[in-house]
Amino acid sequence: MIDGFHLVVQALKANDVDTIYGIVGIPITDLARVAQASGIRYIGFRQETSAGNAAAAAGFLNRRPGVCLTTSGPGFLNGLPALANATANCFPMIQISGSSNRALVDLQRGDYQDIDQLDAARPFAKAAYRIGRVEDIGRGVARAVRTAISGRPGGVYLDIPGEVLGQAMNADDAAATVWRIVDPAPRQLPAPEAVERALQLLAQAQRPLIVLGKGAAYAQADDLIREFVEATGIPFLPMSMAKGLLPDSHPQSAAAARSLALARADVVLLVGARLNWLLGHGDSPQWAADARFVQVDIAPSEFDSNQPIAAPLAGDIGSVLAALRDGVAARPITAPEEWTKELAARTERNDAKMRERLAEDPQPMRFYNALGAIRAVLQANPDAYVVNEGANALDLARNVIGMEVPRHRLDTGTWGTMGIGMGYAIAAAVETGRPVVAIEGDSAFGFSGMEIETICRYRLPVTVVILNNGGVYRGDEAADGADPAPTVLNARAHHELLAEAFGGKGYHVTTPTELRSALTETIAARTPAIIDCELDPAAGVESGHLASLNPSSAAAVSAGG
Repeated sequence: MIDGFHLVVQALKANDVDTIYGIVGIPITDLARVAQASGIRYIGFRQETSAGNAAAAAGFLNRRPGVCLTTSGPGFLNGLPALANATANCFPMIQISGSSNRALVDLQRGDYQDIDQLDAARPFAKAAYRIGRVEDIGRGVARAVRTAISGRPGGVYLDIPGEVLGQAMNADDAAATVWRIVDPAPRQLPAPEAVERALQLLAQAQRPLIVLGKGAAYAQADDLIREFVEATGIPFLPMSMAKGLLPDSHPQSAAAARSLALARADVVLLVGARLNWLLGHGDSPQWAADARFVQVDIAPSEFDSNQPIAAPLAGDIGSVLAALRDGVAARPITAPEEWTKELAARTERNDAKMRERLAEDPQPMRFYNALGAIRAVLQANPDAYVVNEGANALDLARNVIGMEVPRHRLDTGTWGTMGIGMGYAIAAAVETGRPVVAIEGDSAFGFSGMEIETICRYRLPVTVVILNNGGVYRGDEAADGADPAPTVLNARAHHELLAEAFGGKGYHVTTPTELRSALTETIAARTPAIIDCELDPAAGVESGHLASLNPSSAAAVSAGG
């Protein structure tokens, strides 16, 4: 005989799941034990949202669904923000949650942690399934894996009541219920006429631009993308998590001339990028009023979601870019020299301004000279993974720190979600074994900071650099009353003591030299560490690059403030 616990593990292993992120408790504690005994690595967290974020990041890095395991009720609910975030970002992940007795829940009889978890999860996931019989466990796992990966990836919720985990069936019969899915993300070839339409539009362009989104990074079609970009000479603009797909130092990169590139481009090829708020919905004044769009997407429903798409290319990115590359080989396309020179001149001008900012050395430290020190160390360690979240910490690090390697930058993504930091950092370390540097605002770190204990417990090579200006945005807002102002935190906090409390290494730095030395040491040592960077509390601006979305900031602008 075999019980549901062992059958779930067999089904996961049959589909290449080798790591589970989660928190144990009723009714799934034994599931974690059985998984660990079977050879699956179990990483235990302190809060389910961080475990879910780790599973989502693993999905992005591996193109296979990361798995998050939670308890019922409150544990399940804590996992939902990460599940929703994975779906918004198109990361494949599966949240497996134990649940209460269905007969008691459906009649609202008051079972332990009872909630209709399946219906609660549906709005936040690509799909949600419940396994109601032990003989359906293999089928349920296979269905969840395929759904998470196929088409546009996303989060899948898999509900397994405790009574199903405890059921048993004949082991020989059970073996026939478990299978490995074949070709979970099959190629989807673009129509030849769609490829021709796109090539004609690009060939006619006077100011063409390629925008690479994190979907392009997820696709792992790196060579095809590079070949097409370099064959055409078209400037490219990477979104934040696509940085490094081609090196930021590449001569065709328009990252340092982003505003000009968007405002002037007349034909834009979107590769794994959506015209959502991150790209101003494709509207002027951020974009040229007459800009025409060519879009590559696995989901045809995405086309025309905000602007007319003149040349939709439905298919997987690898297949579409292969077709475009082959088309260019037969009929060369060359970006007009006047356009590339215009962007190169703006890039040089902005790079010079950046060098001036980074050469400044105010004391106490501010964001630019702190990030300049971090940049210098990361340039010497290009294979380190960077996790980044915060307000100013995110906005400025994205501009200051270039990436040379694909999929080595993970940040707040489509939703701009704070709290992803420690979960993403743990996943990057676990899945790759490489050093990870998490660049955190002090406010952002607080969302998942207790996971430093997880990092220390598993001795992961994660260095958390906290840019501590003592507040949300900044720490010098005057209070109206006896309590601190709403944006004020503790400017003199010593976050490094958290690492020391759990056996890691702690540093408190006040100069760029100290920061450079500490970060160099921790990356080389490959041990858990926190570097608390004491910044000027007056450093930072409210809302950063998103001031237009803040009603008070928008009102100030409209009033001339």
